[in-house]
Amino acid sequence: MYRLLLACFAAGAALAVPSALAQSTASALQTEAPASSNARKTFLKAAKELEEHKYAPALEDFRKADSQDGGRCVSCELQAFKVARQLQDYTAARAETALLLDHVTSAEDKAEVHYLAGDVCLSDGGYRIFEKPFQDADSEFQAALQLQPGKPDCVYEDGIALAHLHKYDQARERFEQYMKAAAPTGLQYKRAKLFAAQPELARKRVAPNFHVVGLDGKTISMENLAGKVVLIDFWATWCGPCKNALPHLREIAQKFEGQPLVVISISLDADEGTWKDFVAKNGMTWAQFRDGGFDGPMATQFNVKAIPTTFSIDADGFVQDRQVGDGNIEETLKKLIAQATDSGSGKTVAAQ
Repeated sequence: MYRLLLACFAAGAALAVPSALAQSTASALQTEAPASSNARKTFLKAAKELEEHKYAPALEDFRKADSQDGGRCVSCELQAFKVARQLQDYTAARAETALLLDHVTSAEDKAEVHYLAGDVCLSDGGYRIFEKPFQDADSEFQAALQLQPGKPDCVYEDGIALAHLHKYDQARERFEQYMKAAAPTGLQYKRAKLFAAQPELARKRVAPNFHVVGLDGKTISMENLAGKVVLIDFWATWCGPCKNALPHLREIAQKFEGQPLVVISISLDADEGTWKDFVAKNGMTWAQFRDGGFDGPMATQFNVKAIPTTFSIDADGFVQDRQVGDGNIEETLKKLIAQATDSGSGKTVAAQ
C-alpha cells in the first residue's frame, strides 16, 4: 500500500511547477504520506483522478485529504497547488500557497512557496493592464528574496513584474542581477540580456520555453529555435475546421521552405495511432507533436481553448499574432522573416 502511495506521489509530480527549485522542494516532500489512513485513501483517489486528467475532482480530493489529515498535510497542499495551477485557477493556487507557508518550516522552503505564489500572480496578470496582480507578484518575490537572497528565477520574474508596473529602472537592475548570478547560457539568460537593455520589452508576451520531443524523435524547444520565426498550429484529426485548414498550412510550409521559419503542429488527439496514421497519410512533413488534449502541457502553456489556433512568434521569441480559425497569416510571416534576416549581422538579439 505504501509503495503504491509513493508511486501516486510520483504521478502527481508530472504536473510542472515553474522552477527547478520547486521540483526539488516537491521531491523532498513526496516521501511524506498523510498520517491519517482516511487521508491516505483520499490521496490515492486524488492521485488516480490526476493520472486520468480529472483535474477538478483531483483538486477537491487533495483538499479533502488535507482536511482529513488535520489541515497540515504539506504533500496534499503541494499537489492541490499543482492541480489548481494546471486548471489556471489562480485563486485556488494562491490559497494553497498560503496554507503551505503556515506548514513548511525551513527558510528555503518558505522562499520557494513565496516564489510559487509570485509566479501564480504573474500568470494571473497575464498581459492585462491591471496592476494589482503584478504588485502582488512583486511583494511575493520580495518576500522570497528576503529569505533566500539572489534566488535566480525569483530575481528574473521580479524583473518581469516590475516592468509590468512600469518601474523600468528597478526592472533593469533585476535583470542585471540575474545575469550576474546565472550561467550565461539558455533562453532565459538571453531574454534577461534583452530586457536589461530594453526593460519595456518584458511587458510583451513571450512564448513559453517549452521542450517537447517530436514525432521524428527530435527535441523541439524555444531555446533551440532562437533566431527563427516559429508558427505553432494547434489542431486535431477530429476537428473539421482543422482538416479544412490543412492544405493552407501545407502550402505555407512549402512556400517558406529554406527560410528562417519553423512550422510546428501540435495535435490534441488522445489516440496516438489515429494521429500517426493521419500525419503519414496527409504528408505532414514538418515538425509534429501530440499534446493529447486541451489539458496537455503545450495547450495549457499557450492557453488554447479552441482549435485550429495558430501562434506566430518572432525571432526573439515574442508572440506577434494569435488566430483562431484558418486566417491569413502569410503577410505576418513575411514581415517576421524579413526582420529575422535583417540587420548588419543577420542575427536577432536573441540569437546573439
